[in-house]
Amino acid sequence: QGLGQTRFICTSVPLDGDVCAASALGTGSAEELKGTVLQLRETVLQQKETIMNQKETIRELTAKLGRCESQSVLELPGEGKGRKGFSKNTMGDLSRPAAAETLSQLGQTLQSLKTRLENLEQFSRMNSSSQTNNLKDILQNKIDDLEKQVLSRVNSLEEGKLSPRNESEERGKIESTLTSLHQRISDLEKGQKDNRPPDRFQLTFPLRTNYMYAKVKKSLPEMYAFSICMWIKSSASPGMGTPFSYAVPGQANELVLIEWGNNPMEILINDKVAKLPFAINDGKWHHICVTWTTRDGVWEAYQDGTQTGNGENLAPYHPIKPQGVLVLGQEQDTLGGGFDATQAFVGELAHFNVWDRKLSPGEVYGLATCSSKALAGNVIAWAESNIDIYGGATKWTFEACRQLN
Repeated sequence: QGLGQTRFICTSVPLDGDVCAASALGTGSAEELKGTVLQLRETVLQQKETIMNQKETIRELTAKLGRCESQSVLELPGEGKGRKGFSKNTMGDLSRPAAAETLSQLGQTLQSLKTRLENLEQFSRMNSSSQTNNLKDILQNKIDDLEKQVLSRVNSLEEGKLSPRNESEERGKIESTLTSLHQRISDLEKGQKDNRPPDRFQLTFPLRTNYMYAKVKKSLPEMYAFSICMWIKSSASPGMGTPFSYAVPGQANELVLIEWGNNPMEILINDKVAKLPFAINDGKWHHICVTWTTRDGVWEAYQDGTQTGNGENLAPYHPIKPQGVLVLGQEQDTLGGGFDATQAFVGELAHFNVWDRKLSPGEVYGLATCSSKALAGNVIAWAESNIDIYGGATKWTFEACRQLN
């Protein structure tokens, strides 16, 4: 009783062993090492889980900051498809500048995230990432709670005002940090990214929003014919939304593929419409192609390598105009913007390629069967360096062709 704080250690001893000798040897270095390794492993998993959980928060905050910034941009009226003929705010519910106190708190949160991320990077260099799949499951279980936390935090931004200059400076700093953190976390999550081919990736749009999208860095040239092919996977209802839209100055619907409401999928060229006989919203990967020539407006539609429909008189003798904006995942009401959540694409998309000519049935079949001789688009080729993502859309490794082979 007079020893003060004490530790009692249990040591296993063979039946014919010397208890006193065993006690003198202590707990044994092997057991201590094992306990230390298990503790370090648990620490690594906890840190990885924390960072992955914070990724969802970062994504939502990035999107909300983008909405806030968009308030100063005056949108032009939309065109076509029964749109209203006046300007509308399609960028969400955030209408007031952030309070200085809240921005300061966000800055402190970001600094904390940065410290945790640096710890994760250090451990990732020394440890394997074999627990990634389990951590993804943990992340999914906590998304609902995180959504509530993020909404509460963003709503607090409406309670105060800053001068435009201070607001712009603070928002710029936070947006820059968020972008940097998001990129570094993405690099950690995709440790094998550097080892995969540049076209072996897919885009994921998990939610129907007006801020998740991808942008093709290149525009389209003037085209008198085209073939557009892609892999697509969705189970969204009603309608999977807009896999891609191409807008040019003065015409938001220069070239659009859309399935909205209970309508079939449609291809729009200069606001002229053709209904496509696709049946692809079953949650499975499908390969689709649409070809078109300006001569008589002749078009063909292919699903999984087989022609399923054709027609003519679709915007005949109208060349596709150059110098526009090509967006994946959203329908444009204005050049590069004016997104409407009800028309957003929900699902996964890969191998989006564009040619300035009509592909042959054999070439389309080769693409749909993942032939090693399949061509890449001579106008737009599917490569990670050609695509920028925004608002929380993500890139993952594309697996459909691997499953077919």
